[in-house]
Amino acid sequence: MTTFSKVEYNPSRWLTVILITLALWMGGSMVLDFVIMPSMYMTGMMNQSEFASAGSMIFSAFNRVEVVCAAVGLTGLMALGITLPEGFSNRIRTLSILAVGLFAIALTYTYGLTPQMTALGLNLNLFNPVVEVPTGMNQLHFSYFSLELIKLTLVGIVLGWCVRTTRREAVH
Repeated sequence: MTTFSKVEYNPSRWLTVILITLALWMGGSMVLDFVIMPSMYMTGMMNQSEFASAGSMIFSAFNRVEVVCAAVGLTGLMALGITLPEGFSNRIRTLSILAVGLFAIALTYTYGLTPQMTALGLNLNLFNPVVEVPTGMNQLHFSYFSLELIKLTLVGIVLGWCVRTTRREAVH
C-alpha cells in the first residue's frame, strides 16, 4: 500500500504567525510605556541612582525581543509576498517596507538610544549622588517616544491588514 502525502502551503499560517507576533509586540510595548514606566516615575524610582542600571536591564532585554518580533514580522510578510496571488503583491510590498521600518526602529532602540540613555544616566562617582536628570536625557526621551509612536502606528497598520485578510480568508 503506497501512501502519498501532499504538503500544501497555507498562507493563513503566515498570517497567524505575523498576527500573534505583532499583537504580542504591540501589547508588550504598551504595557512598558503606559504601565511600567509611569509607575516607576510616580514611585520616584527615576530619581534614584540605580534607575539607569535597572532601566538598562529592562530596556535591553525588551529591545532584543523587539528585534526578534520585527524580524519574524518581516520574514512572514516576505514569505506572504512570494506566495500570494498577484493582486496582493503591491500591498505586501508596501507592508514589507513598513516592516523594514519597524525592524530599523527596533535596531535603533537596541544599538542607539538605549546605550546612549544608559551611558548618560549612569553615575560613575559614588561619592557625588545624582541630583538632577542630565541635560541630554530629555532629548533622548523625546526621540524614544517619537519613535515609539511611529512604531505603534506602523504595527497597527500591519496588524489591521492581517486581521482584514484573515477575515476575508475565513469568509471564502
